[in-house]
Amino acid sequence: MKLLILDRDGVINYDSDAYIKSVAEWIPLPGSIEAIAQLSKAGWTVAVATNQSGIARGYYDLATLDAMHARLRALVAEQGGEVGLIVYCPHGPDEGCDCRKPKPGMLKTIAAHYHVELNNVWFVGDSLGDLEAAKAVDS
Repeated sequence: MKLLILDRDGVINYDSDAYIKSVAEWIPLPGSIEAIAQLSKAGWTVAVATNQSGIARGYYDLATLDAMHARLRALVAEQGGEVGLIVYCPHGPDEGCDCRKPKPGMLKTIAAHYHVELNNVWFVGDSLGDLEAAKAVDS
């Protein structure tokens, strides 16, 4: 299996210091949807691992997050592709969970879902926390 894991905000869609709080604010980066669709059509499984502490902070709810992800899936499907598993951490940075990047919990969840070892999986992120999560997989 060819598996690619993407961070969401800043990789697939524009990020904001004020958080992405609605489907209207969720705006794909130019070319990102087409790239995911092309990878999918080329035999790659594209999964997403995203910190979403806006939920813990009360900026938006799970239904809104699900709607954003449904929009992502629909846009990729319109291009003939498919988005695989989407995992998210709804916790704040001080909650001590195992899923929030830079901890590798979400990456391990995706690997377990697809029954793969992470040492042969690509992970694309836009932050130091993403890099640290990838490095923490081996620890």
